Amino acid sequence: LKHYNNMISAAMLSRSASSSLRIMAARTNRPTGRLLSITTRQHPLPIIAKRTTVYRTNLRENASAALASTTIIKRAKSSGAAVASTLEYDDDNDTADTNTSYDASSTTDLGRPRQEAWKVNLNRRGDNEWLTGPRSEDWYTGKSPKLCPGVDSHGVLRSLPLPNLSNVTRQSAKEYFDNSWTLFEMLFAGLKGEEPFYRPPVHGLRHPQIFYYGHTPCLYVNKLRVAGVLEKPVNAYFESIFEVGVDEMLWDDMHKNDMVWPTVSEVYEYRKDVYDTVVDAIMTHPSLDDKGGAEPVTVNQNHPMWALFMGFEHERIHLETSSVLFRETPIELVQTPAHFPALHPSVYSSTSKATQPVEGEDFPANRMIAVKGKDVKLGKPLDFPSYGWDNEYGERTMTVPDFYASEHMVTNGEFWQFVADGGYRNKKYWCEDGWAWRTHRNLKWPFFWKQVGPAGSHEYGLRTIFEEVPMNWDWPVDVTYYESKAFCKYKSEKDGSPTSKPYRLLTEAEHQIIRHPRHSLDAARADVSADKVMVTAGSEFAHGETAANLNMAYSSSSPVDAFPASESGHRDTIGNNWEWTEDHFNPLKNFEVHHVYDDFSTPCFDGKHSMIVGGSFMSTGDEASVFARFHFRPHFLQHSGFRMVASEEDAPATQLFPGSFAGQAAARDEAEEEEDHSLNSENNVYETDDLLAMYLGLHFPSSGSNENVNPIMQHEHAPTHGLRFPQRVAELVCKLEPERTNNRALDVGCSVGGSSFELAKSFEHVEAFDFSNNFVEAAKRIQSGEELTFRIPVEGEISEEVSVVNEPGVDSDVMKRVNFFQGDACALSEYANSKEGFGTFDAVMLSNLLCRLPDPMAALSAMPKIVNKGGVVVMVTPFTWLEEFTPKSKWLGGFHDPVSQEPLYSKDNLKQIMESLGFEKIHEEQMPLVIREHQRKYQYILSEATGW
Repeated sequence: LKHYNNMISAAMLSRSASSSLRIMAARTNRPTGRLLSITTRQHPLPIIAKRTTVYRTNLRENASAALASTTIIKRAKSSGAAVASTLEYDDDNDTADTNTSYDASSTTDLGRPRQEAWKVNLNRRGDNEWLTGPRSEDWYTGKSPKLCPGVDSHGVLRSLPLPNLSNVTRQSAKEYFDNSWTLFEMLFAGLKGEEPFYRPPVHGLRHPQIFYYGHTPCLYVNKLRVAGVLEKPVNAYFESIFEVGVDEMLWDDMHKNDMVWPTVSEVYEYRKDVYDTVVDAIMTHPSLDDKGGAEPVTVNQNHPMWALFMGFEHERIHLETSSVLFRETPIELVQTPAHFPALHPSVYSSTSKATQPVEGEDFPANRMIAVKGKDVKLGKPLDFPSYGWDNEYGERTMTVPDFYASEHMVTNGEFWQFVADGGYRNKKYWCEDGWAWRTHRNLKWPFFWKQVGPAGSHEYGLRTIFEEVPMNWDWPVDVTYYESKAFCKYKSEKDGSPTSKPYRLLTEAEHQIIRHPRHSLDAARADVSADKVMVTAGSEFAHGETAANLNMAYSSSSPVDAFPASESGHRDTIGNNWEWTEDHFNPLKNFEVHHVYDDFSTPCFDGKHSMIVGGSFMSTGDEASVFARFHFRPHFLQHSGFRMVASEEDAPATQLFPGSFAGQAAARDEAEEEEDHSLNSENNVYETDDLLAMYLGLHFPSSGSNENVNPIMQHEHAPTHGLRFPQRVAELVCKLEPERTNNRALDVGCSVGGSSFELAKSFEHVEAFDFSNNFVEAAKRIQSGEELTFRIPVEGEISEEVSVVNEPGVDSDVMKRVNFFQGDACALSEYANSKEGFGTFDAVMLSNLLCRLPDPMAALSAMPKIVNKGGVVVMVTPFTWLEEFTPKSKWLGGFHDPVSQEPLYSKDNLKQIMESLGFEKIHEEQMPLVIREHQRKYQYILSEATGW
């Protein structure tokens, strides 16, 4: 034991320790105290006896490049709860099957052919026997399915309704947790043997299933820590490597899975620990104190247990996405788990033939139905009592013109004709990136179709999650966005559209119009129960007037005419399959991230993620809500189909900037148009005449001297030291003596120019800009020599007109050194990269600006690009954070740490930010200023001035 611990200590100091050693080292800090062995309910897994010699060998020979190579996990997102990690693999310690050919042109960092690298994870613990065949009850680390909330009288487990967060008890929270947790583990009981846990998906764009098996419990821990519910990790190492998934950004990126993962048994033990930890939090944390169930608790976005319900819904997202990955897994590696919902009964009664489907016999005709347009209000109210992801909140009203939409989603039968007519061979139907994806994958038909006849016969079966079944031509086809758009183009050419424009996909707003009005957005805003998933379990979803294949009512798609149509005559407007749309994934107006998961949506507001609507048969919880807003990359499958739409007007879709996948018209999202830093915004508070007069008085305090109007009414102890604030800031810049490289200065947020003219007394050239066009035009008029007047308020409606008077030393020669322009401090990086003549500077000044920016980091991060070596940045700010100017998620401080509850101050964070950008703090002082409102009322502000 002593020798083992010594080796661990040494290895933790070495970046070349093997991955297996790093895993064991991390485990020595587990709160459970199981330091030297992992024990499952089936069999013990000794560690020391098997590993001690290997560790000694690794440490003795770790200098050999032939024995170790490094794979870095690249982190795209972070909750701040875990640390980055480096994994290394020692080839001497590989017990996996190595009887594969070696292709030196296609190798991984593990030194193996890329297509075989994952096999290093096999046969390390004897897990294969345990995982082969049906799982016993011991597989479940929480409730077994037959004892789990949501199980029906036949022993089938389905989803519970989405919890009402205005009425939360400890028991109701635990029941929904058990339902979520066990549904996920029941799905994973469908992997047969050890191999499917580690075999990467065929497309290589996501992690193997072992990651997702550990990812969902990891997120519970990390987010509950961020929210302050948990004080420490359960397993810090696992909460690092399992924290960050992948976004399927590039369809040809095959480099995500070259690493050594923990064994299934180790992750199984981790899941047991996390289950116990979460249950303990639910049953004991004071924020859920319901007085024994007598006083239910309201959980909203400010409640610490919002993170708990975040964990529930995150797990349900991965329940569905993993089911798609299972569907992509070789059939011999999966098995139908006990207690899993059955396929839709149509699959058992189908007499469908394998080829040559006939409309009206094998699948229904898909008529185009005219729909009257109207205005659609999108967005979930902040006080709606269910969990929601950040992108659901906000608002937008879309004006939807009249349109036609197909009665149901396109069926396998309809799509067969596209395949048989050579649609996958004809480039003219595909957008450029779609064709590149198709040829890269060498697709000739939809991925889940399985060829059952000779080549060219177009005979197909169908893959479900766990089975291969005869083709069901009347089920919706499962395809990507690319395939959906290609079919629309083919159909427009073949049959023609009912309008002058070709067929296209549905939009988010159009989808809301064809839904059943009893379960619409407007209905749900008025009555919580109108969001059907709030009151309907999976066992009940397939029954009634508004029945649907949703919330795991079944485990497969269903015929497109199996359920009642909505009032508009459209079928499957919710459930069965997701529907691709023309909308980019986008933020609504007033969008704001939640601090517990601050990068859930924002990385995908990139114009390259297409929204999907309606949910699928595997969608549960928030995914099945009328307010759900989800998305995927265009080359990805997600139990997703499409509905054809045609209209005379352009699609009422929200699109960001031009993506690479559709050639859609470029258009900025409404949220950006109304909330961005538009230089022509009529709502700019700084464009009023009153504000202009106030700032002229601030920047030119000698104004009024000719009219005998004092800037401050004379009295004892008058705060005259607060005058000349802009000039004093500029004087501080010079006092700090920046190295003179090009003798240029930048005044960011120059207002009406008083500070800029003061800088020009010491620098050969000054670039000066402000967000307010009114301010900039006033500065230019003063610069041109025009006599500018403004009114100084005296009392009530009484004011005095005075002329602008420059400070001593500011003459026409000085003023002409300044170049004024209207600009945006948040666009500094863009100016540095592309604005002609902008250049770099020896001095940069930001005066009372930082806490009025919508994104302070956008300005700060540009500093290294624009400041010359040895240059100086002076920032003066009172840190007056207001949400009307800066979203709370962008504040540098002024709030409490969500984990420790310690106050976080802006000056401390600013210091960390500037130091991380390569700046050193060289000065700090408190700088007062006075702004006149009228002769007897003044704003007295104490700003912190810092030099860097």
